Amino acid sequence: MRLFAFLFAVMMVAVCPVQAGQTSLDGVFSQGGMVIGKTEPGARVHFEDRRLRVSRDGVFIFGFHRDDPPNMSLHIAYPDNTEETIALKVEQRQYDIQRIDGLPQKKVSPPPDVIERIQREAAAVRKARARDTDIEAFLLGFLWPADGPITGVYGSQRVLNGEPRQPHYGVDVAAPTGTPVVAPAAGTVSFAEPDLYFSGGTLMIDHGHGLASAFLHMEKIEVKLGDRIERGQRIGTIGATGRATGAHLDWRVNWFEKRLDPQLLTIVQE
Repeated sequence: MRLFAFLFAVMMVAVCPVQAGQTSLDGVFSQGGMVIGKTEPGARVHFEDRRLRVSRDGVFIFGFHRDDPPNMSLHIAYPDNTEETIALKVEQRQYDIQRIDGLPQKKVSPPPDVIERIQREAAAVRKARARDTDIEAFLLGFLWPADGPITGVYGSQRVLNGEPRQPHYGVDVAAPTGTPVVAPAAGTVSFAEPDLYFSGGTLMIDHGHGLASAFLHMEKIEVKLGDRIERGQRIGTIGATGRATGAHLDWRVNWFEKRLDPQLLTIVQE
């Protein structure tokens, strides 16, 4: 089922290489997509207002958020003092919106006595997402972190009592509590907390250049902050912790503050 969902998602978006001058781009030019670039070593690259990390070999990455506009740009300043601006066409997607009315308010909004906790936890997660390291684990592709049917997809959103909730920024894999979770790509553990209010057991792995995987609602986290993780390494087990209605893994991928669609990554088999 995961393979079908991945292939369907790829067919629905623009997957194509782009060559412009001394720079090449390869990836998914769609909301939720990720692009890997290669340019002249020593070049300075800006995606919109953000300066990107460029490796010694000229590798860089960037991604598109769920609601990014159709027209964006990449600017490159080369070591020979020439410059280039590449226009990016970002495919717009349609998302599943579910409206539910008549709910008791306590089921729509968290109680006031936990607001401070939620804000504190959110700040810690934002700090972890801001990491920008020279790891390049994303170049080797990604494994699925767990086995099971997909029960939730990127971009979907609920409107409760007329109030839009946060969109779902990950992909849900349903499986019994205790099912193993493995690292989809190598990296360093940048966040590991067993009990966040919304996401319960929450783990993040930094894959480099601002790209990170997050794993939510975990029963057990079997690695610790700062650990170096290899692709395919067991990192914990699926659970139903936090505000979850059943056992599942919510796998999310962030490029800094932008949320990417895990189903649009390059999935490999091992």
